[in-house]
Amino acid sequence: MTIEKITYRKLRRYKYQIMEPFQYQTGLVGYGDINTKDDWVVLDNKGVLKTKKGYTWDGASGPTIDTKNFMRGALVHDALYQLMRENLLEMKHRQYADQLLREICQRDGMSRFRSWYVYIAVRSWFGKKAAQQRPVQPPMRAP
Repeated sequence: MTIEKITYRKLRRYKYQIMEPFQYQTGLVGYGDINTKDDWVVLDNKGVLKTKKGYTWDGASGPTIDTKNFMRGALVHDALYQLMRENLLEMKHRQYADQLLREICQRDGMSRFRSWYVYIAVRSWFGKKAAQQRPVQPPMRAP
C-alpha cells in the first residue's frame, strides 16, 4: 500500500489543521458511506477514510509528545473517534481504531516500544472517554 504524506499546520486550539484533502484505506469496509454532518470526515463503503482540507485534530493526547511519526496515525485515529462520538460508527470499532493508530505510527518510523505504549494508553486510560458519544449542544445566538 502506498502511503501518502500529509501537509498540516500547527494551530492553537485543536493543534493541527490539514492543508490538503487526505485519504487512508482503513480496512473498515461494507458500512455504506458514513460522513459527518459537515462532511469534514467521510468513511466510504470501501473503507477509505477521507478528511477535507481544513480539518482539524489534536494530535497526540496524554503523556506523550507530538512527533512526525505520530501525525498521520493521530489524524486517522481522531477522525475515526469523531465518527464514533457522533454515533456514525459503532463503538465496537474502537479497538480496531487503536490498533490502526499503532500500525500507522510504526509504518511512519515510531519504535515498537513507543507504539505499544501509545496503544496501551488509548486502550486503557484515554480512549474510551474520547470516543463516547457526547450530548449535542444547542446552537447559540449572539446578541
